[in-house]
Amino acid sequence: MEKTSLIADRFRQKYGALPHVVASAPGRVNLIGEHTDYNDGFVLPMAIDCRLRIAVAPSSTDPDATQCAGEYFEQDKGAHHRALLYMAGVMWALRRDHSPVHGVDAFITSTVPVGAGLASSAALEIAYARALCETAKIPWEPMVMAKLAQDGETTYLKVRCGIMDQAASASGRAGHAMLLDCRTLEMTHVPMPASATVVVMDTGTRRTLGETEYNKRRASCEEAVQHLQKSLPHVRALRDVTLAELARASAGLDPETLRRAQHVVAENQRPAAMAAALRANDVAAAGALMNESHASLRDLYEVSSKHLDIICQEARKHPACLGARMTGAGFGGCAIALVKTDAVDDFIRATQPTYEARSYQRSAFFPVRADDGARVEPLS
Repeated sequence: MEKTSLIADRFRQKYGALPHVVASAPGRVNLIGEHTDYNDGFVLPMAIDCRLRIAVAPSSTDPDATQCAGEYFEQDKGAHHRALLYMAGVMWALRRDHSPVHGVDAFITSTVPVGAGLASSAALEIAYARALCETAKIPWEPMVMAKLAQDGETTYLKVRCGIMDQAASASGRAGHAMLLDCRTLEMTHVPMPASATVVVMDTGTRRTLGETEYNKRRASCEEAVQHLQKSLPHVRALRDVTLAELARASAGLDPETLRRAQHVVAENQRPAAMAAALRANDVAAAGALMNESHASLRDLYEVSSKHLDIICQEARKHPACLGARMTGAGFGGCAIALVKTDAVDDFIRATQPTYEARSYQRSAFFPVRADDGARVEPLS
């Protein structure tokens, strides 16, 4: 309630009246299942208690346009422009499916770090969609709106993203991770055991996805599928391939494309395995899967970075660390560690300075809890 009152007051200071709606959406960590979502595979994200809040009211200047202010728009020009594109994509998709949707005055605050691999862009898209749906009296259907936001991002930013980030931000459940089938969009909420806590480890480095390395990885996956379909006609995506089938049909694939496919096919088995471990409170097995995932992302998919590798190495040295891996698309940003709950403070005190000493980089370490997805916040 306090945060809602603060953003409402800042909206009033900017626009001269109180907002009609305040909506919020969480960032996410992906516990495991990286770069599998756009391969029709399985992922295990967790919405976290870092949230983006957006206060809106019908536009005071132009019913067809949205004007924005707030923390998201007090950064460099590139970040400002990019955020506006995310919002434009959501508005375009809503107008496509639910015309008419009018412009709003908006004010945004956020505790989701930008560019850190914690889905700050999805939190923006989903919070904005939630607010627009409330103002336009459009029924809120979380997975429908997640798909709509994804469509907007691929249209306006030309990033061929999967559905995971938007789905987690729209449909998260407090105390649970989400096992999501990215082909059928079937989801199962998986209770997080109290014996272990997820610690976000922000390397202090940032990456830009754009149309560059992310889209190159996706193109490699599509190339692998086209090759495999020659002998395996049932294959629609790498989700449909086993490691044995990949090995038998790999002749003729260039080594880099084969490595990319090997990562995706193996990684696609890990979300269900980790979900089973979490349900059984087998946190040691869950941590081991995280370590395997990071090695695969580093060596086969090649989306880790020097800083991500160092921070995971330092995390694993602590006796309370069960496992550590990069989270998100990679090339910088954050890693996560699964840590015994009763030793989280000691883990952070011991690990953060050793990472900074090795990397010459300022960092941020903080525990996160599983939070609910998008919601409208009460104004009073």
